Amino acid sequence: MDHSKTAAGVLKGVGGEDNVQSLVHCATRLRFVLKDESKADSAAIKATPGVITTAQAGGQYQVVIGNDVPEVFAEIGKISKFGGSAPTAATTDAPRGNLFNRFIAMIAAIFTPLLWALAGTGLLKAFLAAAVTFGWIDATTSTYLVLNALSDAFINFLPIALAITAARYFKASEFTSLAIAGALVYPTITASVGLPDLTFFGIPFTMVTYVSSVIPIIIIVWLQSHAEKVLYRVLPGAIRRFVTPMIVVLIAVPLVFVVIGPISAVLSGWIGNGIGWVFTNAPWAGGALMGGLWQVFVIFGLHWGLVPLFSLEYQTTGQILLIAPVFAAVLAQAAAVAGVWVRTRNKNLKSLAAPATLSGFLAGITEPAIYGINLPLKRPFAFGIVGGVLGGALMALGGIFSTSFVVPSGLALPALFGNGSMIMLVIGMATAIIVPFLLTVIVGFKDPVDEAVIPAEGTDVAVLSPIDGTVVALSETPDAAFADGSLGQGVAIKPRSGAVYAPFDAVVVAAFPTGHAIGLRHADGAELLIHIGIDTVKLGGQHFSLKVTSGQQVAAGDLLLEFDGDAIEAAGYDLTTPVIITNPDLYPEVGDAASGPIAHGEPLFFARAVESAFAAK
Repeated sequence: MDHSKTAAGVLKGVGGEDNVQSLVHCATRLRFVLKDESKADSAAIKATPGVITTAQAGGQYQVVIGNDVPEVFAEIGKISKFGGSAPTAATTDAPRGNLFNRFIAMIAAIFTPLLWALAGTGLLKAFLAAAVTFGWIDATTSTYLVLNALSDAFINFLPIALAITAARYFKASEFTSLAIAGALVYPTITASVGLPDLTFFGIPFTMVTYVSSVIPIIIIVWLQSHAEKVLYRVLPGAIRRFVTPMIVVLIAVPLVFVVIGPISAVLSGWIGNGIGWVFTNAPWAGGALMGGLWQVFVIFGLHWGLVPLFSLEYQTTGQILLIAPVFAAVLAQAAAVAGVWVRTRNKNLKSLAAPATLSGFLAGITEPAIYGINLPLKRPFAFGIVGGVLGGALMALGGIFSTSFVVPSGLALPALFGNGSMIMLVIGMATAIIVPFLLTVIVGFKDPVDEAVIPAEGTDVAVLSPIDGTVVALSETPDAAFADGSLGQGVAIKPRSGAVYAPFDAVVVAAFPTGHAIGLRHADGAELLIHIGIDTVKLGGQHFSLKVTSGQQVAAGDLLLEFDGDAIEAAGYDLTTPVIITNPDLYPEVGDAASGPIAHGEPLFFARAVESAFAAK
């Protein structure tokens, strides 16, 4: 499907943007509220490639698309003020699973929206550094001043950007979060870093830098989200809108300055001093620790604790031994993301890995690589640490040092030339780059690719009942698109309980935040949609409780979601639940369908692959 052409055809068919009052989408269809439904050309819309059918119900003009509805919805957002990028479960619901996986999911959700800007400004910084290195731009000119501001501003004020994404993730007020972040990087606050005898109402504290920081703003926005819930509940309606942000800012900002920031700084100092001691007494171990742990410290913002050590060493000796292994750490992560670029078959991941690789190698800006690719994929990040450990140890053994304070990157490598053993520098850099690159390419990682699985002839996928209830024919569903099989073959169930369980071992491919529908993919490629009720997307998630997230692996019998059937029916919605195979191109036959009363876990029907369905693939 050409999503852009489908979007343009649908928008034209409904009478154009001027005839649209609102637009949302559910699991399978675009749901328009039109100003004048008589202007909609149903025949033209149905003839648009990618459109299955249309329906008119509940005051909505519905265009049935199927699995590709989010992409078409996004394309409509590009050509009109409607549509766009719909929120996903990963960014609107708290992730589930073990603590580490939840942390990874949180980092990815908060940082992913920032990656393109980080990559773009990182590349600009790399090009600017190259221009200065080769004498194309004079660093004392106003041209350089402007270009340097363009390349540095975003990462310099990163807490402000993170305030927005963290607020969206934790469901806090975005503008209150911006007020908090703005205070952290306010010019007079930044200028007070290191000043003695600072107090807040008599409470002494030490001001630390929050420029480019990550952890303090995420922690405080998380606390803000909880505080706002309490304040909105207890404050009178007449004043809660303006008193809530006043109270939150008044408490949150001093809390960061007095507690969170200093604790982070103290922790950074302890770690920095410990590594410095090891580096002095065992250079190879110091190099391995710096090379291996630097990017881990970057994630937590703890690397700032090492920066004063760089300055102190330079001030006392005129050289910086500690910084050399950091080159290995930075270039190792860049090499790992380069390996992802080479190996992945996911077009989106490849398009992100390309600028992240260049940004890491040239400018030493590894945030796009770490937060967007290596850390979520896990293995590439670990391979980058291995390369940093080996490369850092070799460079430290060679006595490599810098005679200037630089940001470690490919373009800054001349700062290390002529300082220590050049043979060990070459060997160390080569090791830091080659090892993680080869490990990523050869050993690999779990590539997030939605590949079409071609089942063997006659493959049967047994679908168990996901719900306790009564099985009825799909044709009895009070919705034309489901009833006539346009969306896929299967059955319908009238629930008698409010729990939905996995009907087979599967991957969750669509977990809608509204909780009204869920899509699953079997290992043999069969895709199943469980749609709780008819038009229940209008409830906006009310009476539904989603228990899984998109991308999660589930086993047959695992709880997927819960719903309050009585409340849904009381709201005027039919609870008839279609359970259908949504890729009939691979599984066109559904047989042995059950009927009458059924309990979850009992056989519901078989989906069968036949040769004619996939011979041409």
